Amino acid sequence: MPTFLVTMDFSVLFLAVPRLTADLAPSGIQQLWIVDIYGLMIAGLLVTMGTIGDRIGRRKLLFLGAAVFGIASVAAAFSTSPEMLIASRALLGVAGAAVTPSVLALITGMFTDPSQSRRALAGYLACFMGGATLGPLVGGVLLEHFWWGSVFLVSVPGIVLLLAFGRSLLPEQKAPLAGKLDPVSVALSLAAILPFVYGLKGLARNGWEWFPAGALVFGIAVGWVFVQRQRRLEHPLLDLRMFGNRTFSSALILMFVTAVVGAGTLLLATQYLQNVAGLTPLAAGLLLLVPNVLMIIGNLTTPLVANHIRPAYLIAGGLLIAGAGYLAFTLADSTSGPMTIFVAMCVVMLGTAPLAALCNHLAMGVVSPDKAGSGASIVQTAAEFGIGFGIAMLATLGAAVYRDGVEGALGTVPPEVADAARESIDRAVGVAGQLPAAQSGDLLATARDAFTSGVHVVGIVSAIMYAGLAVLAVRAFKHVRNSHGDDTTSDADPLRGAETATPSDARSSI
Repeated sequence: MPTFLVTMDFSVLFLAVPRLTADLAPSGIQQLWIVDIYGLMIAGLLVTMGTIGDRIGRRKLLFLGAAVFGIASVAAAFSTSPEMLIASRALLGVAGAAVTPSVLALITGMFTDPSQSRRALAGYLACFMGGATLGPLVGGVLLEHFWWGSVFLVSVPGIVLLLAFGRSLLPEQKAPLAGKLDPVSVALSLAAILPFVYGLKGLARNGWEWFPAGALVFGIAVGWVFVQRQRRLEHPLLDLRMFGNRTFSSALILMFVTAVVGAGTLLLATQYLQNVAGLTPLAAGLLLLVPNVLMIIGNLTTPLVANHIRPAYLIAGGLLIAGAGYLAFTLADSTSGPMTIFVAMCVVMLGTAPLAALCNHLAMGVVSPDKAGSGASIVQTAAEFGIGFGIAMLATLGAAVYRDGVEGALGTVPPEVADAARESIDRAVGVAGQLPAAQSGDLLATARDAFTSGVHVVGIVSAIMYAGLAVLAVRAFKHVRNSHGDDTTSDADPLRGAETATPSDARSSI
């Protein structure tokens, strides 16, 4: 329930922006903060909240976060000014950061049997994907009948159910000897992650600008200081020894890179469906529901398949299938309509499902119980960073190809129209109506061809990256056995100690 609600809140607001803008009249900067502050606070606080959960109890932190989430949802729904809505969304982000790693850590501790753990984590991921998938639809239905604040109130009944029944259903878990929380490390973590994520978002949205670039550099510098401090502390906020485990670090790389590729290509696919294939935003959203549903089905069926195929080969095979889907992007052209991209996205989502379903289990399986909250927060943070990098990197690559391709059609149009058309295909479609019919048709045809060329390049790059990930998966996880007890070699675990590394250890089984 909390996983579904927190992820739904990422996207449920999007359709409400025009109405709340008309009601609250935020400035352009305030509107950006209304949309962005939620994800920014979650990304910045995940590491801290995961470690706090290890110390005070993961169930306790889950309930505290859920209660604050419910209160902040009501405050956001009845906001009377942009400032109040921004503050409410920020508080929602703080609460979401408390809830997310607590859920993953609790699941890891509750299900120690490998088969049960696989199914539980697949269900968790299905709720994660389900919230993100249904958010825009739920928002659209509510906006048809109610005011914009209703999109926030939809989570309140679920929070009430969690608080009413969660205490009797969920066990408390915490580290027995976690040590004291280091306030300096918490401050350094926030000072590193928040500017870093802000800089990524700014560069992805507006291209090169000195302020987001400076924020990015500042975040990296503070991050280096943070890492050096963690090396010296007896009880660090972030135990860097986790990254010395091959299974854990490889699972993080796989999740990070697939988030990079997934976020960047989804943005381009959405733009293609609207600006090239000519679908309305609602029609494009409904069409992309199908690949997401296929991925949820794939997540839920992967544990059954993992009983017969080793994770290394199941993940690698899925990645090669998904890579073929990305390669199919090159079959689309500016006049082929939406079906090519639709089918390609379906293949991509089905192929990515085994990795999505198993990598959480692989990563959390090597984390000692007293570090479960911290490990869960690292897993979630890797995904958050991947989304930011994907939008910044692949969208920028597609935009560069687009600008190069559209340049030749701008010599005869007015300078202000040319500047807008160079910026993005969204702007090109918007300003084409200002031109005479013949010029407008030429500009639209060239812009759509140029954007499609960008989609082709990004598809090829994504396919190559997925082929590389398939090789990594085989090399990194070939020692991991399936639930039938295939022989395996032990992966030395710096978190648990060499004396506990046995072939029957839970970390070497799926």
